[in-house]
Amino acid sequence: MVGSIKAVNHHNNGCGLEEKLDELRSLLGKADGDPLRIVGVGAGAWGSVFAALLQDSYGQFREKVQIRIWRRPGRAVDRATAEHLFEVINSREDVLRRLIWRCAYLKYVEARLGDRTLFADEILKDGFCLNMIDTPLCPLKVVTNLQEAVWDADIVVNGLPSTETREVFEEISQYWKERITAPIIISLAKGIEAALKPVPRIITPTQMINRATGVPMENILYLGGPNIASEIYNKEYANARICGADKWRKPLAKFLRQPHFIVWDNSDLVTHEVMGGLKNVYAIGAGMVAALTNESATSKSVYFAHCTSEMIFITHLLAEEPEKLAGPLLADTYVTLLKGRNAWYGQMLAKGEISRDMGDSISGKGMIQVLMFIYKHFNLRDNLKWWFYLWLYQLNAQLRMTLG
Repeated sequence: MVGSIKAVNHHNNGCGLEEKLDELRSLLGKADGDPLRIVGVGAGAWGSVFAALLQDSYGQFREKVQIRIWRRPGRAVDRATAEHLFEVINSREDVLRRLIWRCAYLKYVEARLGDRTLFADEILKDGFCLNMIDTPLCPLKVVTNLQEAVWDADIVVNGLPSTETREVFEEISQYWKERITAPIIISLAKGIEAALKPVPRIITPTQMINRATGVPMENILYLGGPNIASEIYNKEYANARICGADKWRKPLAKFLRQPHFIVWDNSDLVTHEVMGGLKNVYAIGAGMVAALTNESATSKSVYFAHCTSEMIFITHLLAEEPEKLAGPLLADTYVTLLKGRNAWYGQMLAKGEISRDMGDSISGKGMIQVLMFIYKHFNLRDNLKWWFYLWLYQLNAQLRMTLG
């Protein structure tokens, strides 16, 4: 086993990385002197980490690849976060040296003293994602003009929430009207929409992108798995699946694969996207069960069993192959129930410690507002457990109607 790991590490260092890059460039028809342009759209935790992983691996080949990330400008870093960021910087000698060398350290000193306001796009250039301030990344090329970021991109990585994907890609489509060839799009978004007309159906993020841009589905892929962003960047062992048409998924799986981040490929795009969205709903419930039962392992295991049973049922409707739940797909559900923002929401809701206005200071404002609407609407503070079970029953009925 040790020998095989060493072999993999050797293959992915130096010439091995350049060979993988050259192979993908060749498939995309890139000429010498024309860099492969990879753009991340959206700079949340996973979107930023994904771009940083590519930068760490391939950024050394500057003449062959250009990696950049887009985020909206103008998001200010509040004073408390700026002070904490300063503490993180000074606790990491490598980060401190890097910022001093780049002549960027002084601005963090000034922000801590209250003499300067930092902005999310500004600190991202230095490798700090606002969604996970304790995990310094590598410096990134940040673009705040969407047209500049995407107009000539060869590969676009969708790091946006599913709720924002359609709107942003409709804008992007305006900048691609003169393109001769369609780009490749890798979507990291997890969530689905429901449509009732002309017939009940679900709409996944890759379908949103296809409808917004006209990029053919064979060029749009989904990547998902048990991915806690900060842990992956800290090189904790993880895996994922990239799903989509044969044309691109195998070359991209090879390109994205790293010794600590193993990427498999799979043709079943819709099932993986649906489950990627559904597990976030289950995670809210997991947080509620944990809080309401005082972290009872038995109760949590029963809840997990109900979740997996429902996932098997839905997978059978989608693909008639429930075994597709194996590997990263089921692991993604498990890790999200264990740890993540949605599980935290569920815990706070069950404890009555979450309010609508918290969305102004905590990432995920939309989620908090939705939860508070439900909480207020049902007015079941003393019977929250029974409300939650009713909610799951209704969700199950809606999914059966939509998918059936």
